[in-house]
Amino acid sequence: MSHTITSDGLPHPHRNQALHALQAQHARHTRHAPWPYARLDVPALRAAGHRPHPIRQFVLKTRSRCNLACTYCYVYEMADQGWRGQPAVMAPATAARAAERIAEHAAAHGLTHVDLVLHGGEPLLTSPARLAEPVDAVRAAVARSSPCTLVTATVQTNGTLLTRGRLAALAAAGIRVGVSLDGGLPAHNTRRVDRGGRPGFAAATRGLRLLSRHPDSYAGVLCVVDLGQDPVETYESLLGYAPPSLGLLLPLAHHSSPPPGRRPGHTPYADWLLAVFERWWHAGTRRTRVRVFEEIIALLLGLPAATETLGLAPATTAVIETDGSIEQADSLKSAYEGAAATGMTLAAHSFDQLLDHPGLAARQLGREALAAGCRSCELVEVCGGGHYPHRYLAGEGFRQPSVYCADLKVLIRHVAAALDTATARAAAAPGAATARPGPFPPPTALPARPAAGAPREAAAS
Repeated sequence: MSHTITSDGLPHPHRNQALHALQAQHARHTRHAPWPYARLDVPALRAAGHRPHPIRQFVLKTRSRCNLACTYCYVYEMADQGWRGQPAVMAPATAARAAERIAEHAAAHGLTHVDLVLHGGEPLLTSPARLAEPVDAVRAAVARSSPCTLVTATVQTNGTLLTRGRLAALAAAGIRVGVSLDGGLPAHNTRRVDRGGRPGFAAATRGLRLLSRHPDSYAGVLCVVDLGQDPVETYESLLGYAPPSLGLLLPLAHHSSPPPGRRPGHTPYADWLLAVFERWWHAGTRRTRVRVFEEIIALLLGLPAATETLGLAPATTAVIETDGSIEQADSLKSAYEGAAATGMTLAAHSFDQLLDHPGLAARQLGREALAAGCRSCELVEVCGGGHYPHRYLAGEGFRQPSVYCADLKVLIRHVAAALDTATARAAAAPGAATARPGPFPPPTALPARPAAGAPREAAAS
């Protein structure tokens, strides 16, 4: 039986399926998050002159399963259980289709670079010989249609499967490695266990020690803040693995599922981070870059941010699941079932169509997407309203202040005061015209929007 082919290249039944998927997702979003799904008029937004920003980071879910079962994982343990219906592995045909769509988008927008993140699940469940295939496919497709576009790549892993063979394969393909760990001691990682409850720490640290001997391949470490652990001990234990960059992440939480330890009038997460900041800031030698601190300082100095967790820069990340569905950032999975879903697929939709999805359009609005109190706050240019998922309130959506609002205010003001003090001292010192404030690097050394493959916090595992 033949079918009429539509302008998007799909037979009518497939086009209808795609339309029904979009409608079903929109109904779910509208119920859970009226802002933005019922209250943001994207066509009117475009008519008023608000132009979308192209996607620059593509997260490829090459595996939907993991060899660990971390008890706090947002993919497997939080509100969204969509992973259960995903194929375990991204098929080569899906990776090839993703490559063509990414190349199409890069060419359409004249992108100078795109950043790929191999993610999961655990992407290193793939054999060494096939690890680089999705990246190779994207580079080949981009070379054909957008030859001036640079493609950078990282893999975000739990580290337990890092071997010399895998590192060699990744290095040969120019794919850098970011590792997720909860600290450098066994006591910090009691929640990072396999499905039998056995700790994954020993295997992860073996992988990290191996990675630390290959600095050109080492992108950094991501660590979720745990109030139950000593902050300075956690920080200094991670320094033992010589990370070039350290991402300290606030737990994924929101107003309907608050973070552990939250109490009115207290700022435990700011207190935790500031204990690390004081040790990092006053160290005689800078042994690693702590991204949350450098991002705050960069924003205080009026420089662009390299993360979606702070500042007002537009979100420019898309996720491609193993079945070829196109989603928003994984962190949204902490809000409600299907919160990251768009109803779009590689087969039926381009990334330009994703740009008009209300969820992504809202995350590109900057100040206009924030609660009234956030828009008038003196710290808004730095805080940016906080990480988008942290603003969620069930039945209302994503237009509340961050659930970490009080912590962010304390943290930002403390860092600003430290920067002011260091600058004043530098200005008063002999040779002030060339002095730099304390041990802090000059503004030109601060991170802008990185293309070299540091794992972005929006893609953290």
